[in-house]
Amino acid sequence: MEKQQPSPQSIQENDAAEQIISSGNDAAEQIISSGNDVAEQIISSGNDAATTPEQEQKSASEQKAVLEAILFTMGDSVEVSKLAEVIGEDVRTTRKLVKELSDDYKKEGRGIMITELENAYQMCTRPEMYDALLKIAKAPRKYVLTDALLETLSIIAYKQPVTKIEIDKIRGVSCEHAVNRLLDFELICEVGRLDAPGRPILFGTTEQFLRSFGVKSLTDLPELNADRVAQFREEAEKEVQLKLDI
Repeated sequence: MEKQQPSPQSIQENDAAEQIISSGNDAAEQIISSGNDVAEQIISSGNDAATTPEQEQKSASEQKAVLEAILFTMGDSVEVSKLAEVIGEDVRTTRKLVKELSDDYKKEGRGIMITELENAYQMCTRPEMYDALLKIAKAPRKYVLTDALLETLSIIAYKQPVTKIEIDKIRGVSCEHAVNRLLDFELICEVGRLDAPGRPILFGTTEQFLRSFGVKSLTDLPELNADRVAQFREEAEKEVQLKLDI
């Protein structure tokens, strides 16, 4: 029996059916793929939002541990901006963490403390531990600030950056000896040179000055009025007269 050949119309119908099925499969795959992407985003968002208070507390504790390690190892003061960079936080958050760390020391009665110096922090021992430390370490160098040194230091603190000539004008006498002694005590330092003939040296206070007088910043210094400046001049004149009499 002779096999019947499919008609052209039948072939076209089959091709059309295959195209419809193929298009349907592609569309279904796209829908499934889109659905999977959406599901992954939902799961990912859910995981991010699922951070527990315990995890947040652990993160803060780890950050404080890093800050503690840095301050302990460095010894000297460290700028808050550098601390913030290390722990990946902004300056405000870093200050908050350092304060929490400092409060922890106080609550636990620790022998160390954190002091703030301008925009920096430093770990140091509590003043109450001084006598105990003397039993194992050498006594730190002590310096005596005479009235002349205190007056010169006050002028530099309030007028900085300032030159020796400006200090001389305010005190009315030479400040050469006083400035040199204050440099030896590391209470002042050279901070630059004035853009003027001879380029005189400019002086300013140091972190040691802040530590010695227990202030965090120069803005914490009490206001200096005109009467106090006049007193400086009067005392300087007495100092000159005393030298002349001798």
